[in-house]
Amino acid sequence: MVELKTDSSIDAMHAAGQVVARALTAVRQAAGVGVSLLELDAVAHEVLREAGAGSPFLGYRPSFAPTPFPGVICASVNDAIVHGIPDGYRLRDGDLLSVDCGALLDGWAGDSALSFVVGTPRPADLALIETAERALDAGIGAAVVGNRIGDIAHAIGTVCRSAGYGIMEDFGGHGIGRHMHEDPGVPNEGRPGRGLPLRHGMVIAIEPMLTAGGRDDYHAAPDGWTLRTNDGSRAAHVEHTVAITESGPRVLTSRDGL
Repeated sequence: MVELKTDSSIDAMHAAGQVVARALTAVRQAAGVGVSLLELDAVAHEVLREAGAGSPFLGYRPSFAPTPFPGVICASVNDAIVHGIPDGYRLRDGDLLSVDCGALLDGWAGDSALSFVVGTPRPADLALIETAERALDAGIGAAVVGNRIGDIAHAIGTVCRSAGYGIMEDFGGHGIGRHMHEDPGVPNEGRPGRGLPLRHGMVIAIEPMLTAGGRDDYHAAPDGWTLRTNDGSRAAHVEHTVAITESGPRVLTSRDGL
């Protein structure tokens, strides 16, 4: 069931989203060659602690997971698409890092992700990230009252496929509110004009996941969490929590503070 949020609830979710935004900004600033993923997790954890926020990631265990998730961020490097566990791996020059983070504040959740290159970037990685960000912008642009979920999915998929990239099978965005994952699902590819109508008060996480090799298949790493491309190509993951309002989409996890 899809819960429509009140305007005051959306404001509260914006506060949670801004904690996530600050955590991701801090992680990006701290990331560098030789820095470990565990150190980045600690940076994000401290931002949440200072804000009085909890983590919807830490201890989370969905049905597919063999163990509870051990961090407050997902840190996915190079061919890891999503759900990378922050561990002792130290970043190397040219690594493509995708960081996903959530926060729980006053009973409301926020969820966002970004991708960037550590050190010297490869042009192909920059193009992949830029396309992921354009796909996210396209999805947000379609998140308007009167459209449908399929319009968001179609907008994202069109950008990704036009650039020759793959789209991860079976994973996409989701509703969000009191819990990190709520109805409805928000696919990264679909037919326009189909699916649930978008209404004022719906809040969703829109999150394109692109694979550079153009294939959609993936596999789970031995840790049971990290999902990697089958062909070893690199991946990018970006995400924002977005409220659908009569005045247009409101990005609750915007990193410009708005």
